[in-house]
Amino acid sequence: MMVPAVLLLLGAVTAVLAPRLLARAEWPEREPVVALWVWQCAVGAVLLCLALSMLLSAAAAWHAVRGRLFAAAPHGVVDAYALGPAGGPWAVGTALLLAGGGLWTGLRLAREVLRARAGRRARGAELLVRAPLLPGEDPAGARLVVLEGPRPEAWWLPGAAPQLVVTTAALGRLKGSQLDAVLAHEQGHAAARHDWLLHCSRALAGGFPQVPVFAAFEAEIVRLVELAADDVASRRYGRLTIALALVGLNEDRGVFGRSPAPEPHVPERVRRLLAAPPRMSPGRRLRLTALATLVPAVPLLVAFVPGLSALA
Repeated sequence: MMVPAVLLLLGAVTAVLAPRLLARAEWPEREPVVALWVWQCAVGAVLLCLALSMLLSAAAAWHAVRGRLFAAAPHGVVDAYALGPAGGPWAVGTALLLAGGGLWTGLRLAREVLRARAGRRARGAELLVRAPLLPGEDPAGARLVVLEGPRPEAWWLPGAAPQLVVTTAALGRLKGSQLDAVLAHEQGHAAARHDWLLHCSRALAGGFPQVPVFAAFEAEIVRLVELAADDVASRRYGRLTIALALVGLNEDRGVFGRSPAPEPHVPERVRRLLAAPPRMSPGRRLRLTALATLVPAVPLLVAFVPGLSALA
C-alpha cells in the first residue's frame, strides 16, 4: 500500500505548491497561453495522482479489481506493489472516497455543460426573436447581430451557428477597427475552446470549494483566457485598438473607479495592453511548456516504477 499513499502525498504537495509558485511568477501576464498550459498540467497532475491512487487502492481492497487491473502483467509485478491482503479498511475507505470524488466531479462537469448549453439555446432563441434572419441568410452561418440597446455591450454566442452580438450603443462607441478587434477577441475564445476550460474549472471549484488549488485554478483561468484573447486581437489590430475598445465598452460600468468593480480584470487588461510587456523568447516559452508537460508524468512514473523494476 506504499504506492497509493505516495501518490496521495504527491497530489497534496502539487496542489499546495503549484498555486503558490504560479502566484509569485511574473511571466504569466506576458505569456497567458503558456500559463494556461502550465495550470492545466498542474491540475491534471493532481487529478492523475488521485485517479491512480484510487485504482491501486481498489486493487488492494478487492481481489476482483486486482485481477482485472493486473490481468496482462507478468508474474511478479503484483508482488512488487506490496498491496497486502485484500479488504483492508484503509484501502477500502480510500478507494471509495476517491471514487466518490471522481463521480461527483463528473456530475458537476455534466451539470455545468448542460446548464451552459441551455443558456446558449435560450439566448439564441431570444436573438432570433429580437433579430430574425433576413431573407436568404444562412441559418447555419456565423452572423453579426446588432440589437437596440442603451448600454454598450458585445458578446460572442458560441454554438453551431456562432454569433457576435453588439448593441447600437456599442456601435456608437467603437470606432475604426475597434469592432473588428472585439470580433477577433471573441473568435480567439472560440478557436481555443476557452469555454471548455471554464466549464472544467467551475466544475472543480464548485464541487470542491475547500480545495485551494481548484479555486485558484478557476480564478486564474477566468483572467488568463481574457488576456490570451486580447493578445489574439492585438496581433491583428494593435494593442491600442483593443484597449480603446475595452474602455469604450466598459467606461459606463464603473470598472475604472476606485471602488470595487463588477469586472475587476478589465482595468488590468487595459493597463497591460497599453504597457505592452515584452514577450519571453521562443526558447524560454518552449522550455516552460516542456517542463509543465513533464509534471503529469511524475505520478505516472511513481505508479509504474515498481512494476518496471520487477521486470528488470
